[in-house]
Amino acid sequence: MISVLVVDDDFRVADLHREFVEQCPGFSVAGVALSAGQAIEMNETLGPDLVLLDLYLPDAHGLTIAQRLRADSGADIIVITAARDVANIRAAMQQGALHYLVKPFQLAAFRERLESYREYRRNLDGAAGMTQSAIDRAYGSLRTQPEELPKGLSEETLFVIERTLREA
Repeated sequence: MISVLVVDDDFRVADLHREFVEQCPGFSVAGVALSAGQAIEMNETLGPDLVLLDLYLPDAHGLTIAQRLRADSGADIIVITAARDVANIRAAMQQGALHYLVKPFQLAAFRERLESYREYRRNLDGAAGMTQSAIDRAYGSLRTQPEELPKGLSEETLFVIERTLREA
């Protein structure tokens, strides 16, 4: 069972994320933290496998505590936030976040991230030394499938529409 610490300043959102985790087989919620301070404390005591980390916390930016969370428990991090700016996305990647999920999202997108994480862990478990293909398989399991476009809309048409809107 993969234990998860949910970190979000909005108790309603945190509770929703808790419910989502509980709906995913193989995952359990170790705790819910509503601030950076609570996250650090709970992370030390609970030692979760995974932290679902919001960036906008009342007492610190999520990425300022990410390295400490990872160092204290060895937990992996999936960022779940409303932040869409390149600086936060890059910083999350540099801090080792395995996924970056933008709010609001569908349960299917959330489940896909957790399932890919479960597969990643499965590929790494019990391996003392790994071949290059095993490493590639582990990292590859973190990749999610691109969203399917609605029927009748091609990637080329979507690109033209997006470009036209940006230029307008």
